[in-house]
Amino acid sequence: MAQSDLEKQAEMLAQQQLDAYNNRNIDAFLLPYAEDVKVYNFPDQLQFQGLTEMKDIYGRMFVRTPDLHCRLVNRIVMGNTVIDQEEVTISPKDPPFRAIAIYKIKDGKIAEVYFIRE
Repeated sequence: MAQSDLEKQAEMLAQQQLDAYNNRNIDAFLLPYAEDVKVYNFPDQLQFQGLTEMKDIYGRMFVRTPDLHCRLVNRIVMGNTVIDQEEVTISPKDPPFRAIAIYKIKDGKIAEVYFIRE
């Protein structure tokens, strides 16, 4: 089944932020996100909201973890939702951890993110 335009856009936004994450480029990382993005621990524990807080949290993490890398294991796209199964490496001396990121797209931006971590 062919992807809808909404699904293509949703997948593009998820990939754009993943590429920037792996390059630790904070400005490129923030581009796909809505100004008032909400980030949750699944299912409903709000961690933070807004690009300013996201820039502060991820900006510091990008500086502190030069070996940070997220490997996409699997991706499901349905409508305005992207579900990524990931393996995240913080340091080469530590094993990667597994996570699931769920991105909800609204008005051409990532508006909500839900994380499930092992």
